[in-house]
Amino acid sequence: MTIAIDFGTSNTVVARWNPATKRAETLTLPGLSVQQVNNPAVVPSLVYVEEAIAGKVTAGQAVRDRGLDGLSGFRYFRGFKRGIGSEFRGFLPELDGRTVDFEQVGEWFLGAIAAQVQGAGFLEGEASELILTVPVDSFEVYRNWLSGAIANTALSQIERVRLLDEPTAAALGYGTGDRKLLLVVDFGGGTLDLSLVKLEADTTPGSAKPLGFLLKWGQTAVSQEAQQPKTARVLAKAGTNLGGTDIDNWLVDFFQETQGLEPSPLTVRLVERLKLKLSREEQASEVYFDEENLDSVELALTRSQFDEILRDRDFFEQLDGLMTQVLQQGRRQGIEKDDIEGVLLVGGTSQIPAVQEWLLEYFPAEKVLKDKPFEAIAHGALQLAQGVTVKDFLYHGYGVRYWNRRDNRHDWHPIIPKGQPYPMANPVDLTLGASVENQPSIELIIGELGEESGGGMEVFFEGDRLITKQTGGKAIVKPLNDRDGARHLAQLEPPGSPGMDRVRVSFRVDDQRQLRVSVDDLLANARLLDEVALVQLS
Repeated sequence: MTIAIDFGTSNTVVARWNPATKRAETLTLPGLSVQQVNNPAVVPSLVYVEEAIAGKVTAGQAVRDRGLDGLSGFRYFRGFKRGIGSEFRGFLPELDGRTVDFEQVGEWFLGAIAAQVQGAGFLEGEASELILTVPVDSFEVYRNWLSGAIANTALSQIERVRLLDEPTAAALGYGTGDRKLLLVVDFGGGTLDLSLVKLEADTTPGSAKPLGFLLKWGQTAVSQEAQQPKTARVLAKAGTNLGGTDIDNWLVDFFQETQGLEPSPLTVRLVERLKLKLSREEQASEVYFDEENLDSVELALTRSQFDEILRDRDFFEQLDGLMTQVLQQGRRQGIEKDDIEGVLLVGGTSQIPAVQEWLLEYFPAEKVLKDKPFEAIAHGALQLAQGVTVKDFLYHGYGVRYWNRRDNRHDWHPIIPKGQPYPMANPVDLTLGASVENQPSIELIIGELGEESGGGMEVFFEGDRLITKQTGGKAIVKPLNDRDGARHLAQLEPPGSPGMDRVRVSFRVDDQRQLRVSVDDLLANARLLDEVALVQLS
């Protein structure tokens, strides 16, 4: 049995491959799922902490059914996925004597899903496989958290676990017929990811084995049903932390400015309803009773007002910037905008009329497909187990930390560029000398390099609202092995001295995204390390 989980900021979709019908099916999980009008069942990504120490929580649709999403206090969490792995933390609540972080809330949420999947019997019978989808710009810390969180749930018994970028999964799940060159616009509650994907028949010898990003691999034989599998080749991609949660907060701010309405979990819930209504209607309203003032309050908004709020927040400028990045990457490979055969809309935020109108400024309406915004990712992920392979490249660049004498600070020397296909045919060599007298060993700290023009993302509570905002204007660097026992690679005998080349270090990325390193001692004419796996890359 193959299970796919598309863990989203606003909604999560769980699907399985039905071996009898040979089709993907979205699962309805009792107490967690909600059946949307004209849309498939989804699990709202919501958690209410009942008892923090015991790990007792209410998750999914049950939070709304019990009215827990309208309560004040810090026990209610929405949009928590955005805070997972963020190095900028504001206030985090202390519940029942325990500080609760976003990683723990996410683990509780996935645990609730895993318990329902197991309880429904979907893991019984033949050997199982789990495929998890991740945002295109996710750092390694998020991927590591996701694999660790699943290992602490009822899904830990699954033999085979893989990760797949969400836009790539969407391209596989949409069912695009003869259209091969696709632009996936994945716009959910927390992120906007654009990915240029080419679908093609793969005739490479041995290509029937599943590739993907393997986290855990059991002993079960690989299915050989597909003799000539389809390949999803990722040609370009770009992403940012912008989604429906930000828009909800902008709407809350608008009503605070225009009506003096104080932010609360209830107002967030109401503006989310307004936003959904405006995807179908030209104007919408919500009414609620203000218990403090014993008065009814109406929240009303027209679609034109909504569009103006988006423009005031430079919403469309951010969209244009990402589109420019992806089209430029494609152009460097000889692909023009008119060559793109289909544009696939994924995620709830992609259903906003203003977003679709923005896309029509780039592409004709007949190229834009929007009929599977919620299921495409989870259903596409299931294709990995049906003989589909994925040929990808590294989204981030990687570097080695060094001491910048001119600026008197640590800096980073790039070794693996962003966009590098893997496995690498040729290694990257770096010659190093000792930095201090009688240096006993080689120390290397590898960093995952973010965008030069980007900034960090701060996640914090403002009242009862979970807020995210961009910080700074410098590049993000996330060290991958800056911890005891992981920095030192090899001993030097005799010890090193400054002023001479001492070691040659060779870096190579293998087919499982592992950065492998070889170290040669130039003085002793000896190989100290040979193709040792140093860190896992994303």
